This record gives sequence, C-alpha cells and structure tokens, in this order.
Amino acid sequence: MTVLITGGAGYIGSHIVRAFRLAGLDCLVVDDLSSGHREFVPAGVVFVDSNILDTAVVAKAMVEHEVDAVVHLAGFKYAGVSVSRPLHTYEQNVQGTVSLLQAMQESGVDKIVFSSSAAVYGTPDVQTVTEQTATAPESPYGESKLVGEWLMRDAARAFALHHTSLRYFNVVGSAVPDLYDTSPHNLFPLIIEALLEGRTPRINGADYPTPDGTCVRDYIHVADLADAHVVAAQKLLHGEPLEPVYNLGSGDGVSVRQIMDAVADATGNAFEPEIGERRPGDPARIVASGELAARDLGWTMRHSVADMVGSAWAARQVHPFSAADVQG
Repeated sequence: MTVLITGGAGYIGSHIVRAFRLAGLDCLVVDDLSSGHREFVPAGVVFVDSNILDTAVVAKAMVEHEVDAVVHLAGFKYAGVSVSRPLHTYEQNVQGTVSLLQAMQESGVDKIVFSSSAAVYGTPDVQTVTEQTATAPESPYGESKLVGEWLMRDAARAFALHHTSLRYFNVVGSAVPDLYDTSPHNLFPLIIEALLEGRTPRINGADYPTPDGTCVRDYIHVADLADAHVVAAQKLLHGEPLEPVYNLGSGDGVSVRQIMDAVADATGNAFEPEIGERRPGDPARIVASGELAARDLGWTMRHSVADMVGSAWAARQVHPFSAADVQG
C-alpha cells in the first residue's frame, strides 16, 4: 500500500514518512519546499516538487504511484504570522485542501488523515479541552484548519470520503538526529537558535492570566505524533471506523517559562529570558485531553518534557540548517 504525504519534506511530515516506512508502508511525498527540505525526505521515497494547489500534478502522481490513502500536512502553519497574511493563509490552507480533495476524487482515492490544530479552539473557557469543546479560532490559521475539517465532513457526504482529523498541540523534539524543527516561529527552535548565536531567549508576553504569567501549552513529542498518524491511516485502510476528530494532547500544561528552565537544564546554559510583547493570535492556555485518541489510536505520551528538549537540542547539534534558513 502507498500513502501520499503532503508536506512530507517538513519537520513533522518527514517524521511521519519515516514512521510509515517503519510500519512497512510505501510513501509518496508532495511538497513545494516552501518550508521543508529536500534533504528531509529519505532515499527511496518518491518525491514530487509541487504545491498542492496544482490539482493536475497531484492527481497524476496519485494515479502513477497507485496511492491508497493521503495524510495531508501541507499548508501555511504560522498562527501569529497568519494574522498579517490572511489571504496567503486561506489560499494555502483552504484552497489547497480543496485542490487536494479534487485530486483525490479524480484519482479515486477516498481515505485521508487531515492535520488539524489546537488553534481551532482559540482560548477555551475550560481547563482541559475535549473534542466536544466549542471551537472559536482566534487567527486565520486556526480558522483555516477548522474550514479544513468542514471540507472533510462535506466531502464525506458528497463522495463517501473516509477521513479523520487530528487536532494536535505543540509538536516538539526529534526522533532521529537528522531531523529537527526549522520553523522561524516555533518556541523550541527560537530558544535553541538564540543560545547557539549567543543571544538571550525571549518570552513573548509574561502578563497572561496563568500561574507564572507566560502562555501554557500542551507539548507532545513528534515521534508520538507520527505514530498516531500511522495508526489512523492503517485503520482507514482496513475499513475500521474512526471519529471525525481527535485531540492529540497530554492533558498537562507546561508554561513557556518552564520550557525555558528545561532548556537551561538540558543544555547547561543558565539564562534569564528576556520579556517581550505578546504575539497576536496566542491564547493564554490550551491543554487537551487525549483520552479519545488513546481509546481508538493507542495514543500515549511516551516522552517527557526532558526527552523533548534533550532530543531537540541533540538533533540541532548535528544538523546543517538553522531556523533562519526558512522563510515563512
């Protein structure tokens, strides 16, 4: 069986490609390398350099490589930046998903795992969100992901699409030393690049209504996330029923300041972070229950915060790229 992974040259996507290969499934990667790296795609994996907005190219690739299912990660993922670039965000995330679904329909592919986000919840009024928590996105990015879920639902009604959407939270760490997060906006690479360049890491906002004033997030290791995608795709391929949406969260919140402390411990670089202004679109706290995913996908947190930080730091030591190489 062959699985198409859109965005498979990115940090998360490339981990998912490796997880599928370990599970014995062939992969086809479609990525325009706007934020991914060709070097992240393993040797032996077919790579198509294309944006998913090119419906004809994607459909042709699906037919030529006899694709059985899709894992859709490609898109513009920067919530804060999406506030100032809403049209680009909707083009890549909404029109791109429409284009992909059209390619699937034309090619007779009817199974998809959609990469959604905790951003669909905005700032929830509960301590721990579940799949039943009301959605109220606060950024174009979050809105685009919610529209993506609606597209999955409506396509299922129209042409029997089999789908599930995985809403995941802050994905961090590295499973292998040659992959790491090169985002210029995510917390871990921002901290690590600052330390490597001799700068003091910065906290964006320390006046949130949280115990230490910094944002509280649900951090999950990228290896655990990748495994969940494999299980979800395998269940769809075997015709097993899945819920339309799953949260992939730990149930525990960790503040940005606590992450800073964990980085200092892991790297041996003692520092007091600088305090900057809040970023637009950042909710104060968002933590999720992963109970439903544990029931259906075998979801579990196999890595501690120390594991997450340590693996991210170790991978960055041996990798040639830096976050500055990626242009949002």
